[in-house]
Amino acid sequence: MSKRTAEDPDEDHGLKSGARPQSANLDGDAMQFEDEFEDEFDSDEEIMEAGVDGRPDEEREADERDGAMDIDQDTFMIGRNKLSNGETLAPDLSTYEMLHTLEANWPCLSLDIIPDDLGDQRKSYPATLYAVAGTQAARGKERENQLLVMKLSGLSRMDRERAEDSDDDDSDEENSDPILETKTISTGSCTNRVRVHQVPATGGSSKKSYTAAILESGQVLIHDISSQISSFDSPGLNPNSQPTQPLGTVRAHGKVEGYAVDWSPTVPEGKLLTGDVNGRIFITTIGEGGQASTAKDPFTSHQGTVEELQWSPVERNVFASAGNDGTVRIWDVRSKSHKSVLNVPVSSTDVNVLSWSRQNTHLLASGADDGQWAVWDLRQWKPKAGNSSINSTPIASFNFHQEQITSVEWHPSDDSIVAVAAGDNTLSLWDLAVEIDDDESKNTAGVQDVPPQLLFVHYMEQVKEAHWHPQIPGCVMATGGSGFG
Repeated sequence: MSKRTAEDPDEDHGLKSGARPQSANLDGDAMQFEDEFEDEFDSDEEIMEAGVDGRPDEEREADERDGAMDIDQDTFMIGRNKLSNGETLAPDLSTYEMLHTLEANWPCLSLDIIPDDLGDQRKSYPATLYAVAGTQAARGKERENQLLVMKLSGLSRMDRERAEDSDDDDSDEENSDPILETKTISTGSCTNRVRVHQVPATGGSSKKSYTAAILESGQVLIHDISSQISSFDSPGLNPNSQPTQPLGTVRAHGKVEGYAVDWSPTVPEGKLLTGDVNGRIFITTIGEGGQASTAKDPFTSHQGTVEELQWSPVERNVFASAGNDGTVRIWDVRSKSHKSVLNVPVSSTDVNVLSWSRQNTHLLASGADDGQWAVWDLRQWKPKAGNSSINSTPIASFNFHQEQITSVEWHPSDDSIVAVAAGDNTLSLWDLAVEIDDDESKNTAGVQDVPPQLLFVHYMEQVKEAHWHPQIPGCVMATGGSGFG
């Protein structure tokens, strides 16, 4: 920057608009204004050598490296790595097509998806879904427990940047705020597990939706929630027309708590399995008019709690069970002995959950208390004469999770995809079609002990159960101590 000379204070140099000041000729002893922005260096060479702060670049960069914040370049594995004080986890929204979290008044241990009439293979947004869940109220407030019949609408996808580039009405609608509507039915006890069954429409009646909730008190409540579902889309419907009394109550378990319940997919009218901590399994059939009838004699073989029940997707007389005795058992309801026809030890710990594939009906997935989940080929389970107990090896097994497996479910249409929830606060997605000897699949970005079949890990506190939506591809809904996700 050039220096300016001082003007003669005795002279008046007025300037006309737009005129420029004229330079004055002063001798060398004249006073000069100091330029506070004047460079301290006399040559470009000196400036280049000193750098931006008066020091050589090499010295400055070395000091910056020494004082830089240490950044952990390793991949953070949920369930494996621990957060330091003050650290929190946040999801990378770019990896989700849709992600929403909701909270209820009380946490829910179990939920199920309610199929709807909005169409299959839906990929448009905002999404809408229907679900049912059962609450777990605090001790001393058991009477506040309810079934929650829910409609979730306005579920937008996470790709908001693309939506911001468009001003049309479709983009505004696609990014609308989510809406949760609920109808409640009192249960008076904690719901350990709830399942939905739909009775198809017949000539003289409309489609019905039944729920079966197995309670901590030992009872199993069967409700017709058809009117609750209809009321979401019929605002003028009289609330008094929504019955809250059970269609039927299974009292065969007495006051013995149970966890296992499943509707048969091959009996349209409704056929229900329920199991309790004393190892008893009862069958309840829904007759004409919705009347529930429970068989008097239970099925018994487990040496402890019946943790899970699954009807065969194709054989109307066959079901599978899992227990805390470490076994998976196969049953035929036509057996007069009411004993299992196959007994397969699959774990040294409790077997908590099962899922029978509806695409490959010879595959059964199991999840155990030690964090292992496995896939079994039922074609290898061949009984021997006079002995129902057999030993078998899983066709696939994984020890990735660090705590008990709380949920496992095959994808409804993709025969190789499985969703798994565990007590380490994670929900993982797996692709069993990935070949172990595939070099590309072995690339796990340097993370150790990660199976190549692992697709995705989602963090969710105290996650208990997860289900695929059968009509929205790739959509999973989960519940746990932190709410719904």
